[in-house]
Amino acid sequence: MAHTGTASLTINELREFASFSPSEQRYIRRSLDIGLGRQDAFKLWARDEDELASIRKQYVAYQDLKALRAMRPDDYSFDDVDAFMGKLVRMAAFDLAQERLTSFSAFRFLYERLLGGWARPWLPGAFCGAAALPQIRPDRRRTLLHSISEAAATAPGWSDREPSFYPEFIEKEAA
Repeated sequence: MAHTGTASLTINELREFASFSPSEQRYIRRSLDIGLGRQDAFKLWARDEDELASIRKQYVAYQDLKALRAMRPDDYSFDDVDAFMGKLVRMAAFDLAQERLTSFSAFRFLYERLLGGWARPWLPGAFCGAAALPQIRPDRRRTLLHSISEAAATAPGWSDREPSFYPEFIEKEAA
């Protein structure tokens, strides 16, 4: 029975990923390669000099991932919230400023995998904080902030279940 539940959750994750635009899907896969150290993102994802520079900046932006994973602040205390949220909002702002993630759903999908299921309660605040920064164009701010539902922003609790689907690069076969 538990296996059926896990399979159902994985299918839901696959469906959610499939609902994202091709650009969001590509950015999520690239970000996971960078953030999880799965592949050489330069070789796999850089199609031109602009993408090469973007990937280089993303490696720098993600340098705090290991520290963020280790922090895991307490949901009930304010100890270490400033250090954790500061690093998380800075990293989230980088991703949102790339203009490839267009919704809270895509952001949450990526960050659940970069940090782990335990980070879910922190993601609405980090997303809203990053999306509201002046570094994000005003029209993008509006789109991003409207993408988070009231239910997501005010959830009384969150699952700490780890994601099971981690999308990877798929090489297109020559026809």
